[in-house]
Amino acid sequence: MSQSVPPAPEPLRVGMVGAGGIAGAHLPAWLGIGAQVSVYAYDGAPGLTAHFGGGTVVDSFHELIKDVDVVDVCTPTPFHREYIEAAAAAGKHIVSEKPLGRTSADARAAIDACTAAGVQLYPGHVVRFFDEYATMHREVANGTIGEIAVQRFTRGGSRPDKAWYHDDAQSGGIILDQMIHDLDFARWNAGEVRTAFARIAKNGDGLDAVVNAQVVLTHVSGAISYVGGYWARPGTTFRTGFEIAGSAGILRHDSTQYLPVVFDGGDVEDPTGGAGTGLLPATHGVSPFATELGEFARAFTGGPAPRVSAEDGYAATVIAEAAIASLETGQPVTVELAGVAA
Repeated sequence: MSQSVPPAPEPLRVGMVGAGGIAGAHLPAWLGIGAQVSVYAYDGAPGLTAHFGGGTVVDSFHELIKDVDVVDVCTPTPFHREYIEAAAAAGKHIVSEKPLGRTSADARAAIDACTAAGVQLYPGHVVRFFDEYATMHREVANGTIGEIAVQRFTRGGSRPDKAWYHDDAQSGGIILDQMIHDLDFARWNAGEVRTAFARIAKNGDGLDAVVNAQVVLTHVSGAISYVGGYWARPGTTFRTGFEIAGSAGILRHDSTQYLPVVFDGGDVEDPTGGAGTGLLPATHGVSPFATELGEFARAFTGGPAPRVSAEDGYAATVIAEAAIASLETGQPVTVELAGVAA
């Protein structure tokens, strides 16, 4: 990506667009790393800033964009592309909540706009920044479990309480909105995806729906990934989990058990003296959103590139679209990702 726009000064000046659910994770994270934050939203900005004791409310996007270095797009999915393009045209670096666009064409256009403007763009794939997932990926990359054969990811909880999530035309449904996190992670671990095959079950409609989806990915490497997601009745415990099976062992995690990542390599002595077990405490300390936005902030101010790129965000959207197309055809769909590096 072009770097024609110079690194941002410190303290970073951030303009958040939107005051919905994800904004409640982003605002305290920005404040925690010392950023100066302004917030513009159609609704909810005063309550958001009052709740977290920081941030300045502004009355328009025009006012927001005048005096910031970074725009953080926290709006519903259908508005991501337009705010990314507007921020790029103003010469601002950008964070966008996932997905980068409602369609892969929108995501591509948003990236191209940022490239042309010479600004940095990063997608909010925060699962890459959760300690247990980051530890798992590190051990996979280090060869702790050998060559990946099968990956299983699960993610689900209470269904969203906003109607737009349940309108596939706006949100893309559970696959694009929620499961995209694990589709991204499956590719990060096992490399490029060849095909996506999906099935979905629904009970009820709209805000009353219970949704369960399954996606099977085949990777160019020969690995297979199973990604499951569900939106269930209100009060359902949010749960995530993974099991990564390789030629030398398995990595497992289940968030409901409050267990660290555990390496199971049988009776083979661990040559690392225990370092390969990937043990870590439950995530009760530093917020993964703070880790994520801190990494982005360092990149915006001249530091190294973060662990996720705009191209990664585009790739995840393409994979999700292939899975959604599979729902319609009933057949595996080829994933076309020419020119995007794993």
